[in-house]
Amino acid sequence: MKLKGKRRTGLFVLIVIIVLAAFWLWSKLNAPVVQYQTLIVKPGELQQMVLATGKLDALRKVDVGAQVNGELQSLTVNIGDKVKKDQLLGIIDPAQAENQIKEVEATLMELRAQRRQAQAELKLAQVTYGRQQQLVQSHLVSRQDLDTSATDVAVKQAQIGTIDAQIKRNQATLDTAKTNLDYTRILAPMDGEVTQITTLQGQTVIAMQQAPNILTVADMSTMLVKAQVSEADVIHLKPGQKAWFTVLGDPGTRYEGVLKDILPTPEKVNDAIFYYARFEVPNPQGVLRLEMTAQVQIQLTGQKNVLTIPLAALGEPVGDNRYKVKVLRNGETREREVILGARNDTDVVVVKGLDAGDEVVIGERKEGAAQ
Repeated sequence: MKLKGKRRTGLFVLIVIIVLAAFWLWSKLNAPVVQYQTLIVKPGELQQMVLATGKLDALRKVDVGAQVNGELQSLTVNIGDKVKKDQLLGIIDPAQAENQIKEVEATLMELRAQRRQAQAELKLAQVTYGRQQQLVQSHLVSRQDLDTSATDVAVKQAQIGTIDAQIKRNQATLDTAKTNLDYTRILAPMDGEVTQITTLQGQTVIAMQQAPNILTVADMSTMLVKAQVSEADVIHLKPGQKAWFTVLGDPGTRYEGVLKDILPTPEKVNDAIFYYARFEVPNPQGVLRLEMTAQVQIQLTGQKNVLTIPLAALGEPVGDNRYKVKVLRNGETREREVILGARNDTDVVVVKGLDAGDEVVIGERKEGAAQ
């Protein structure tokens, strides 16, 4: 009887052990499987950047205006046309300038004729005065007649001086009229492309205090990028820093340049203050156009040959620039404390706590139970 009791007890214990083992195995098989997203730590470069949105403009852009009054008689170009320096763009009615030239030339002819007459009269007066100087010594003419003759010479000389002054004044008027005639021919100030036409053929232009704009010519071979930078970021910028941008239609192509300047006058947008940082980029193929939107990045500093990890790898903070990170080794994760250095919007430098080749966890997810 005792033997049978011991057998029953042993059998019961065995059954319990089997049940517990089966439950443990079932739990293991049905437990969620953790999948880790990891990254191998290796030396690299950390770039600290300022991000901004900008607009493209031509580096050289000239508003071509009218410097004389008149009707725009003809316009020989259209928007988008390529032009060369000194190419004829349009003509303002030259009739007014031509008539002024004819009028001044006639006045000059009259003045020169008057001068020749006055010169002849002066010569006669001088001869008369010389003769009377000889006769006065012989008392054949009076001293009064001699004085009158001397006065006549002086008057003739003054008349010639007055005519000479009138000739100079009218010559200047003639030069101005000829210049105005040249201004009726509107010429391209440089090689470029016509980007805007503001005055149409047949319209009258009035050049009073400010020359009215007729059209705009832009040199599109070099573009100027104006990046709108916040007041929080502008204090980190200085000329000479590397900058680049992409455009919305071609995000895979990067256009690079060097920061040229930061305009001192800010712009207020919805109570926020922005400054314009500018840099130039070549545009030999003409792909870049006016007013395109530029996604700009300006490099502040760069640290090379440093260990970096994504910000997503950081765990709980444990002090100033000290964090916990998970390191995966042989399928198991262990927490490790690291000391951090410089960072940007995506990555951070690891000063201490990790070695090249370590595999850090940057994400994890649990999958369903094994089947």
